[in-house]
Amino acid sequence: MRVSEKTIVIDQKKLTYTHIENNSHIVCYMLSGAGYTYEKPLLYYSTMLLLEKKFDVVHVHYSYEKELFNQPFADISELIYSDVSEVIADVEKQFMYEEIFFLGKSLGTIPIIMKLMNGKSKHVLLTPLLKLDEIHEALLASDHSALLVIGEEDPHFVPTKVEQLRNKANLIVVTVPKANHSLDIQPFKSLESVESLKEIIGNIETFING
Repeated sequence: MRVSEKTIVIDQKKLTYTHIENNSHIVCYMLSGAGYTYEKPLLYYSTMLLLEKKFDVVHVHYSYEKELFNQPFADISELIYSDVSEVIADVEKQFMYEEIFFLGKSLGTIPIIMKLMNGKSKHVLLTPLLKLDEIHEALLASDHSALLVIGEEDPHFVPTKVEQLRNKANLIVVTVPKANHSLDIQPFKSLESVESLKEIIGNIETFING
């Protein structure tokens, strides 16, 4: 296994990513949350699972000023997608992968849902921002395969929207009782949170194998 930290420069802007090469023909691009980084439990163990399954993994690193989120949603979506697509293009200059997966957490689900979902890839959406009508409508309109996981105490858990998505044949929707936006069990339930994490990783494994 080889781990490379890479930087590309686009219009004087630096974009970095970590490429974990596992000698695979399958790659998973992982897109973190705004404050939920790859060292945190969901993404750490998702990475471990993917490597166990002999995937290559790309961690896309991005950070944005808080002012970004004052912009219209379309502008936010386009900016994040632009950064992610530059990383994908750089990887594809060097590697010819036969299969592609995307796994995003929170903010990282935006470019997947709005731009990257297609019939040739599979998609894992951890705590997507369902309060945003644009996100919900894009998921309703999509016919592409995805696993969606969200906590029932997440501010973005909207029961009517979740039920609409649950009725779509292409989506596997997993809701986690008492879980917040980090998918931790409230209030400060450590062992329950570990058990929940185990189930979520198990769901991801089943989806990958399907």
